[in-house]
Amino acid sequence: MNLNLMSISPRWQQYAMILLILTIVSLNSCAKIYYSPEAKSRAGSHKLIAIAPPKVSIAAQKKVDPEAIKEQQKTESTNFQQEMYSWLLKRKMQNRIFVEVQDVATTNAKLKKAGYFDETPLSPAEICEALGVDGIITSNYSLTKPMSEGGAVALGLLVGFWGSTNTTTVSLEIHDKQTQKLLWNYNHKVSGSIGSTPAQLVDNLMRNASKNMPYSN
Repeated sequence: MNLNLMSISPRWQQYAMILLILTIVSLNSCAKIYYSPEAKSRAGSHKLIAIAPPKVSIAAQKKVDPEAIKEQQKTESTNFQQEMYSWLLKRKMQNRIFVEVQDVATTNAKLKKAGYFDETPLSPAEICEALGVDGIITSNYSLTKPMSEGGAVALGLLVGFWGSTNTTTVSLEIHDKQTQKLLWNYNHKVSGSIGSTPAQLVDNLMRNASKNMPYSN
């Protein structure tokens, strides 16, 4: 059935617009942002940055093998890292950010060489050194369920699973190699509507976060 928006009465159009504005305000108002006094000047000196593999946690589920959840967390991390890179690359092509972003394959190959995936502790500055970049974007995603149907199937959670709301807590940080300081932090918690796939989640998240990101033109 096709819905003709013009057939809706002006009063209901007004109600719909108010609801949309309240939804947008709600999404933004939940975010907590830290912006260092040095953020713009230090970010302005960056030529090349990288995106570290996000740390992803999925809430434990009854009768689900913890190892299966662990593997799904790795999969979601790969998905989020690639989606964040694609998002920033697109904005770079649109001249909406001024910094170059290292491709994911190069980032992960260098991190593997540095022992990052062997759980070798590395500070943000050490990660920058290993990658040969000026700054690093790190992130944490806390999910109550996988972001994809494939993930739910892999964990045996499909039956009765999609009726539940996915609560997502995301934290993004930008660290400076030279000063070894945190330049910017963005924390956001939302239920359901921010997106049901990694691509949708990252697009909604980054569109809001980028408004205050120090790399924006």
